[in-house]
Parts: sequence; structure tokens; C-alpha cells
Amino acid sequence: MVTMDTENDAQVALRAASAGAAVVREMYGASLARYEKGGGDFATAADIAAEEAVLDVLRAARPDDAVTGEESGATGAAGAGRRWLVDPLCGTLNYAVGTMLVAVNVALRDASAGIVAAASADPFSGEVFWTDGAGAWVRGAEGRDDRLIPSAGSRLVDVNLDPPFPHAPGFRAVELMAAPEFVAGFRPRVVSSTVAVAWVAAGRRAAYITDGGPGLRLDSVHFAAGIALCEAAGCVVTGIDGLPVDRGAGGLVVAADRETHAALLELAAAGA
Repeated sequence: MVTMDTENDAQVALRAASAGAAVVREMYGASLARYEKGGGDFATAADIAAEEAVLDVLRAARPDDAVTGEESGATGAAGAGRRWLVDPLCGTLNYAVGTMLVAVNVALRDASAGIVAAASADPFSGEVFWTDGAGAWVRGAEGRDDRLIPSAGSRLVDVNLDPPFPHAPGFRAVELMAAPEFVAGFRPRVVSSTVAVAWVAAGRRAAYITDGGPGLRLDSVHFAAGIALCEAAGCVVTGIDGLPVDRGAGGLVVAADRETHAALLELAAAGA
């Protein structure tokens, strides 16, 4: 029997993400208070409640670790060797209008080893995608773990169209979707939640592309879990310039295989 004293970090991440997902699922469809953040962004009461559920698990299981939550901010020492990154409801706008495309993301960043454990939970399918840093699996609603196997066979590419667009006019995601070279080989999708990043690891998407600033790999509550899943599953993960996402110009290109990744980098470089 696994107890809180014997749980490894991946088990803690999985349990924390599942706790947040249970709250998101329970509050779905209710009339929820909104808390404006500016620039069109907002949180709902479900974001805040789900984050508290995640933090309750982390505080009990790993009381000495630092935490950064999207809604509550950073706690613990600024230079902590271990920091949990929590996005309690990625896809808030989807959720607020009754669209069941969201994720609860939990990742543990070790200062010397990078992301060593992560989980991304889909509250509505009951699936939790998770990694211990070495392998990647999906736990279904029935509790069975299946290894994540990337595949580009669908040719579906999820493109994040949310602003800001720091690489415009050189790169515009919306223009990529309309480029003849893109539509000749791929089919765009817009999920507007990082659950689509986990789908690349699971073989349900050929790739995922987003614009954005640098530092995604190290400290993004939104992307750290999904990137860790994809890396552990064997996907190709870089910024839009082909460099490691924490060292290059920023953005994110996650692809199931090198051929797909190379094709999308070429399109991005062309300013498509």
C-alpha cells in the first residue's frame, strides 16, 4: 500500500492533478464568479478552488517544497531547489462557456535536473497523463496505466492563437494555418488548452505550436507538465527557432517525430 510517506514525486503529481480535476468536474456548469486579471484574461471560482485542492495535496505530501500557482503566486524560497508548478485550469475561457477542453497541470522542477515529475489531468475524460521523467503514461478512468506512444499519423496540428504574439510579423500562427504548404500536409485544430500538448505525446495530435516568450521549460505553470510528458514520450520539443525552449527566442513546437518537426520549423522560419 502506498502512503504519503512512500509516494514518489510522480505519484504525488498524479494525485494532486487528480484532486484539482475532481473540483473542476464538480463545479462545471455552475454560475461562477469571475476575477479579472487584465488584458482579457480572467480566473473563475473553479480555478481558485481547484488550485487550493492541488496545493492541499502538495503541502501535505511535500511540505518543504516551494510552489508556484497560477492564481496564488509563488511561495517558498525564491531559489528553492524543488518547486512545484501548478496551473489549476488551463482553458478557463473554454470552461466558462461550457466547453469541456481543459487541463489541470502539475509539474515538479528540480533546480539541477529540470522537470522530474509531472501530470496533466483531463477532468472530463477522467484521464491523467503523467511522467516520472523517464517514461510517460496515461492513467484511464479505470485506473490502468498505458504507455504514451507519439504518432504523426493523424496529421492534426493544434495551434494556439491566444495573444500576445511576440514574434509577429515574422511568425504569425494564424497565417501558418492558411499557408498552402501547411494545408497540403497538415490539418489545423484549435483547442485553446494545453491538454493538446499531452495529446501529442499520446499520438492524438501530430504536433502543437504556440508563440510566446522565452523560459517555457523552466518556469511556465502552463507548459512545464506538457513539455515534460512529450520529452519523456520521445517527442521532438523546441522553440519556434529550433533551439531548446528555455534558451532560444521562445515559442514552442512539439512534434511526434522529426519529420513533422522539421516541416513545421521550416514553415515557421518562412514566416508562413
